Amino acid sequence: MGKIILKLDVVMADRHMSLNELAERIGISNVNLSKIKNNKVTAVRFSTLAGICEALNCAPGDILKYTPDE
Repeated sequence: MGKIILKLDVVMADRHMSLNELAERIGISNVNLSKIKNNKVTAVRFSTLAGICEALNCAPGDILKYTPDE
C-alpha cells in the first residue's frame, strides 16, 4: 500500500508563511502543526485541512501527495 505525504512545508514556503503565523490563523498549537508539517502524523482532521487550505489559499491536492509502493 502506498502512502500520503504532506507537502505543507513547500506550500508554506511558497506563501512566505511561518509556522507560528499559520498555527495562529487556524487555531492549533505550534507543536501539532509542526507534526503535520514534518509528516509525523497518521491522520489530519478535515477541519484542520480546511483551515490550512483557507489560510494558505490552496487546495488539499496542493498539500497532499500520494506515493505508491515500489
